[in-house]
Amino acid sequence: MRALPRLPLGRAFFLCAGILAVAACQRKNEGYEEPLSHPGGVAKSMITDSTGGVVPGIHANVAYGNLVNPYTGQVAAERDGRRLFLAYNCVGCHGGRAGGGMGPSLRDSAWAYGESDADLYATIVEGRPAGMPTWGGRIPPDQIWKLITYIRTLRTPAEPDPPPKATQPNIK
Repeated sequence: MRALPRLPLGRAFFLCAGILAVAACQRKNEGYEEPLSHPGGVAKSMITDSTGGVVPGIHANVAYGNLVNPYTGQVAAERDGRRLFLAYNCVGCHGGRAGGGMGPSLRDSAWAYGESDADLYATIVEGRPAGMPTWGGRIPPDQIWKLITYIRTLRTPAEPDPPPKATQPNIK
């Protein structure tokens, strides 16, 4: 009987890995479930922009579902959120009144990762590239919701501790 040629260890590893990968691909989709549908009938995994193009990435409404902030409109939670914003040093990046610093302004209407409660929750929990740290596991969920409640008050009459009125004259 003729012996099989010996393969170097690295090649043998990659050969075995390749065989396992092919075998796994050929298995039937056991346990596969169709993506959940959005109430509008569009699969949640197919989030599209205004032009109909698919927006890349894992979206908060896919990962977390339709989250609802339990503290929306609660004045005490708005104040607690402001206190937490200071205590967790969010001001270090977003500025003292969330107007921006080395991190983006939270006072404007430009939101790179979405503006829904689920989007904000995902941003705080998971972090974002280029600077936003991951706070999941460090900040309890109820405090995250209070932070979001505070962020929602920015630029509104309900904002706790708003910035002082501009001292510069209006330039026309």
